[in-house]
Amino acid sequence: MRVVNNIFKKGYKQALVTLLAVALIGCTTPNPVTIATTQNLLQHERTKSALHTKSFVLSTGETIVYAENNNVNGKPLLLIHGFGGNKDNFVRIAGKLGDYHLIIPDLLGFGDSSKPMAADYRADAQAKRLHELMVAKGMASHLNVGGNSMGGAITVAYGAMYPNEVNSLWLLDSAGFWSVPMAKALAGTTLENNPLLINNVDDYYRLYGLVMNKPPYIPKTLQAVLAQERIANRELEGKILAQIAVDNVEARAQVIADHKIPTLVVWGDKDRLIEPKTTAVIAKLIPQAKVIVMPDIGHVPMLEAVDQTAKDYKAFQATLEKK
Repeated sequence: MRVVNNIFKKGYKQALVTLLAVALIGCTTPNPVTIATTQNLLQHERTKSALHTKSFVLSTGETIVYAENNNVNGKPLLLIHGFGGNKDNFVRIAGKLGDYHLIIPDLLGFGDSSKPMAADYRADAQAKRLHELMVAKGMASHLNVGGNSMGGAITVAYGAMYPNEVNSLWLLDSAGFWSVPMAKALAGTTLENNPLLINNVDDYYRLYGLVMNKPPYIPKTLQAVLAQERIANRELEGKILAQIAVDNVEARAQVIADHKIPTLVVWGDKDRLIEPKTTAVIAKLIPQAKVIVMPDIGHVPMLEAVDQTAKDYKAFQATLEKK
């Protein structure tokens, strides 16, 4: 740990360089140095975005771990990660959204939150858990909610279940609109050969390249460490994927349309996991939605185009303030 702490005194970029010097370049077997350094790098990113990690025990006994900033006077913004992700998917963009009071949870089943094998992981169930958290924090009213991929489907469910408490919705390459044919990369896949499920480090490398068109640079040494959580969670993630694959949220979208909840839809035109033409279906279901298609961006705009994605969201919120 002394080596790792010394690394971090040199800063984030230097830490990456030093990491590659002290660990085997291209090593796919995590060792104490790479594991400790990866965790420190993640914490460094959270600190840069003024985020603190906290936890909440649900009425059912499970624990939700979440990141929160200290801007208690900002508008509340709940950000929900996608399948296989965690709170760190939104950490980079959180630094650009410091004007908001941010709550970024690890959904049940992912990250540091509880992982019960027999739980309901469909959008409504996850939305109810998040609502319990927001009520406990006194942030449930006038709430802005945003989500990526599976998190987008949960965002739709949240808005439909609590329409009078939601101020706006933000859908980033949202899942759950299953009337649209499956993207080529996932067509014909099963739980045995699905690229979203990680069995080994090579699976993780392939998925990293599939999810993003312009992925931020992360050395494979670090990716090998990050892959371990996905590998360990493979059985549960298979069960979760089976549930969400048939959880169509299009009927819930009608509730959002009926309540005229302001909605921003953002999509990367190089999304290889969920067809970009899904935006046309969403626009039809939610006529008040504003749609932005980002050129040369894949499935996770908040990671691939941090500045532009944050800028577009702030511009969307500015139009709401004028109404």
